[in-house]
Amino acid sequence: MAGETMTNGSSTALMARVALGRALRRLRDEVHGLRLNEVAEALGYDVSLISRIETGKRPCSQVIFGKLMDLYEVPAEEREELAQLQASSNDRRPPWWVRYREIISSSYEQVIAFEDAAQSVFEYQPGIVPGLLQTEDYARAVTGVGFASLGPDQIDGLVEVRMVRQRERLFDTSTPLQCHYVITQAALEFRVGGPAVHRRQLQHLLDLSEHPSVTLRVIPYEKGEEGCQIAGFRIFRFPDEHMPDVAFGESVAGSLTIDDPRDLRRMHRLFRSLTGVALTVDETRDLVSRVKDRED
Repeated sequence: MAGETMTNGSSTALMARVALGRALRRLRDEVHGLRLNEVAEALGYDVSLISRIETGKRPCSQVIFGKLMDLYEVPAEEREELAQLQASSNDRRPPWWVRYREIISSSYEQVIAFEDAAQSVFEYQPGIVPGLLQTEDYARAVTGVGFASLGPDQIDGLVEVRMVRQRERLFDTSTPLQCHYVITQAALEFRVGGPAVHRRQLQHLLDLSEHPSVTLRVIPYEKGEEGCQIAGFRIFRFPDEHMPDVAFGESVAGSLTIDDPRDLRRMHRLFRSLTGVALTVDETRDLVSRVKDRED
């Protein structure tokens, strides 16, 4: 049921907007075969407004919601479910990351919001340790390079965001994010932050590999082209079975949101393929230990 999305305690206003937007897009496109401009013209609004509501980029007001329900002739029971989503999507309670909005990009804010609501993440990184597994010193080193145009205070703020994400999703929660990570051996070998920071990060990986909600597997160098992908990506899965997965592909321009079912199926197949050529969990721990021993 659509209304159940907002009662599990882990969803956010963003998740409600996304779920409502997808439902409205289905009603417009699949049920009634209408184009965006036809809906906008019928209601007397700009096309961009309807589009942003459908993509979850802005909340749907009660007035617009009522007009859309009438236009789509939505039955009473379904309308009530969607009304709960609409109300939740306008929840004004600020999330924890609101105080960092001056330093985080809109695409990063989306990643954080979906991560906050997710039940599981499936993430691949070719040359860096995933953010939720980074030590503070490692995070500062990679953030300082990736955001070289920012000042020290901004870098400190971004590192703090990463540390808060770890606490919120792994440590200070009764429902930790179920993390499935695949990284390449290169991510272990790069001496990020210098030898001392590198050693501490490797030990941190060994410690976190024992965390009940973390599964870490490494693709060794000898797998060659089987383990090579150009960029990292993550796929979020949510506790509400009616909420489709959402993926983010990484690039120098930021995170690209991917929610087309066909693309998501391909990404899941890719993640399964990468997992298939990776070492087992125990073999991964052995490799991490060997790399760390070389640094001691």
